[in-house]
Parts: sequence; C-alpha cells; structure tokens
Amino acid sequence: MILSGGAGTRLWPLSTRESPKQFLHLLQEPLFEATLRRVRVIPGVGPVTVVTGAEHVLAVEKALAATSADVAAVLIEPSGRNTAPAVLAAALVSDPEEVLLVLPSDHLIADDAAFAVAVGRAVDFALNGDLVTFGIEPTRPETGYGYIEKGDAIDGGFRVARFKEKPDDEEAERLLAEGAHLWNSGMFVFTVGQILDEARRHVPDMVTGVREALPAERLGRIRIGGGFSEVASISVDHAIMEKTEHAVVVPLEAGWSDIGSWQAVWELSTRDNAGNVLTGDVLALDVAGSYVHAGSRTIAMAGVEGMVVVETPEVVLIVPREKAQMVKDLAARSLPGEQLD
Repeated sequence: MILSGGAGTRLWPLSTRESPKQFLHLLQEPLFEATLRRVRVIPGVGPVTVVTGAEHVLAVEKALAATSADVAAVLIEPSGRNTAPAVLAAALVSDPEEVLLVLPSDHLIADDAAFAVAVGRAVDFALNGDLVTFGIEPTRPETGYGYIEKGDAIDGGFRVARFKEKPDDEEAERLLAEGAHLWNSGMFVFTVGQILDEARRHVPDMVTGVREALPAERLGRIRIGGGFSEVASISVDHAIMEKTEHAVVVPLEAGWSDIGSWQAVWELSTRDNAGNVLTGDVLALDVAGSYVHAGSRTIAMAGVEGMVVVETPEVVLIVPREKAQMVKDLAARSLPGEQLD
C-alpha cells in the first residue's frame, strides 16, 4: 500500500498541495516512481494499492503507467484524513490473510536490497501477529522526527517500549546520547486481519465509518464516499501503534530519508566543488554550501554561504540551510486558513 497525499509544505514553494514532493524531479527520478520500482525487488510482493486524493489521481496514474506497476486499486479520498483512515481503507479492500506493507510515496531509500531484507524480517513478525514499524538509527539530534524507544530484543528487532513525539532540541540531544531510541520512519508491516482487529479494539468508530464510506468495488479506481470526511483525522501511530501490545520495530539500515527539508535535498544532491547545488539560470559569485533553484528567471547572488534560495513564478524563498525547518511555517503563513500537515 502506497500513501500519496501531503500538504506540500516542507519543500515549499516548489512542493505544493497540488503538486507535492513525490511527483517532483528533485533527485534522479520522482520519489513516487522510485517507490514503485523499489517494491518490485521484494520477493512475493503482490499488486499495489494506492491511496490518494482526487487532485493527484492523474499524477498517480501517470507514475503507475511509467513504471508498468501491477496495480490492484487506486483509492481516492474525498479529503485527506491522515494515515489511519487511509490504511484502514486499503485493509478493508484487501484479503484478510494478506500481509500489508505500508509505504509513504515520498521517501528515499538508497539501498533497495537492504530494504527488501528488512521487509522480509518484518513479514516474519507480522505472520506471528505483530504490528511492525521500521526504525532508523539516529545520526544527529533531529527534532523533525518522532522516536521509538527500544524494548526487549527479539530476533532481528525489538519490542516497542514506547513511541515519543517529536522532541525539542534539548530532548533530542538526550535521546541521541542515550542510544536507546530510533527514528520513526512511518513505514509499517502487518497482516490485514491483525491491523483490522487492533483497529476494532482501539478505534471501532473509525473502522465503521471507513467501511460505510467504501463502495462495493474492490479493484481499479475506487472513489471513497463523502462519509470518509467525517472520520477522525489521525495517524496510524496515534490511533493504533501507540496502543497495541504487539508493536515491534525492525532497525533499517538502507540509506533512508523522508527528504523533509531543503537541507535534506541539499545533502542528497550532487554538489559542485564549492558545495553548491545550482539548478536553472543561476549566476553565483563567491557562493558556497548553498541550494539554489531558479524556476522562471535568473537568480544572481554573491558572497553568501549555506543558503537555500528557491524561485517559482509566484514566490522566492530565501532561508539559511540550517533553518530549513522554518519553511513549513512560512508555507502556512502564505496560505492562511488552510490546515497544513
């Protein structure tokens, strides 16, 4: 199952609600297409189910065609309700005996083979009745991710002691120093039957609401009914994973990134001898360590270091690379009244 939504705020103004980052050519290929290709190397993988919004259907179907993906269904939400309702919708149109691999469409994974091995390990846990997430070994005191505290070690993973919200700077430093926590990747593996059983236990009204909103169709393009917009908007982490007694985390070492900021895009891009990533018509003099994207006109800059400059016909973004997390707040101010995730 591939989740393809998003408010397009963290890589604003290039990424927007209408064209979120999974469809952009930020790196070698759009992240949605890379996700589709990645799952092909997983032994025994079945057809893909995509959950998306009406505004993204054409982009989704273009990516599916470009990669010749084997597709079971494209579920079209009337409005975004976060990941828990989306996962339940996919589960309810699937065989209860199947194992469901839940992937965001906008993550980068450098080592597909290592990812496939980790998925195989997670499937073994799932077949034993566990709900599995993947954890990333922290490399810095990151405040942009949730954390998972490792509990008892089991073969190839750990019982989850607890989930932690995104920390402030001080707590992030502490969590890194303790060495007992992993970043929460937002990817999951569980059987369809087990996730539905846990959902009925912890969020029964949501299961009922999603089921009633689903049409009779189970294959192809499926438009979910308007009643879906009435179910609670909540992540699968908060709704189920934090409450279940069967949560397991499998460490993942595969070059993962959710590309959650322009800083991350800069880090993952090929840089010139001055440490710059320059795209479009850019005139740079004595510029170092910067990401500069000129979309519709010339950008001329001199004597600066460590900057992000992104130009579109509507907006010019200028922010120090180290302050790239502030972009989300700028995007929110540019679209007053909208609820941005």
